[in-house]
Amino acid sequence: MAPQVLSRALVTAKWLSEAVQAGRVGPSLRILDASWYPPQERNARQEFKERHIPGASFFDIEECRDQSSPYDFMLPSESHFADYVGRLGVSNDTHVVVYDGDHLGTFYAPRAWWMFRAFGHKEVSVLNGGFKNWVKEGHPITAEVSQPTPAVFKARLNTVLLKTFEEMIHNVGSLRFQVVDSRPEGRFRGTELDQGLESGHIPGAVNIPFHSFLTESGHEKSIEEIQEIFREKKVDLSKPLAATCRKGVTACHIALAAYLCGKRDVAIYDGSWSEWFHRAPPRYKVSELKRNKA
Repeated sequence: MAPQVLSRALVTAKWLSEAVQAGRVGPSLRILDASWYPPQERNARQEFKERHIPGASFFDIEECRDQSSPYDFMLPSESHFADYVGRLGVSNDTHVVVYDGDHLGTFYAPRAWWMFRAFGHKEVSVLNGGFKNWVKEGHPITAEVSQPTPAVFKARLNTVLLKTFEEMIHNVGSLRFQVVDSRPEGRFRGTELDQGLESGHIPGAVNIPFHSFLTESGHEKSIEEIQEIFREKKVDLSKPLAATCRKGVTACHIALAAYLCGKRDVAIYDGSWSEWFHRAPPRYKVSELKRNKA
């Protein structure tokens, strides 16, 4: 089994397909489709109803979040997360495999992976290559929606894996940890709008667009390639590291990539640029566009 379970953070389609066909999906193994798309483009829940991996349940990131926050997809409370995943049949002893149907191969699944880890769950993996490659490789799909038996999940937030606005502000002066921003280069530099927001970045942040870690086929690159990407950007994986993006989603690709290299404590700035843009003082928003205008 070892070659098919890569650092346990990734599982191959072959491994999962064998588990599905052997009837192992149940209390000890749950599969979650964590897809999300802009509503005007695709309907993730409807696509799940039409086709998904047999035995999978839909992990709705719109429901499993802090719905009182003005920012997208902020972590829910411990009790909210525990209740939600418990209804999906996940207990503290369940091996959870997450995937999504994005055309890149993987987009939202690492966010779900990180959420489970942030709430203390260790046995969670991302399906390497996502649903796109699952289908391409000819593995089974179904429209049959399963009804998992509810389970009890006890959540305990691991604050090591989370950064707040206050911690990020303090770090601008103290530089106690490195910051990697996973957004596209234009949004990082401030030369293009970030989903309607003026863009730019946190002072001192390094830009590694999240898709840098994916192959053309949508699989995670090799550990050696990932290590080289971090080295080229002078990111030291032996030192503290936090990741940020637009709304705390693609930053989780940074955490996953570092995890595969043996660094398991990358923190996510949950509010990311959505919060930083609205709360940080102007001098803490670095933008080439502003500099050029000046």
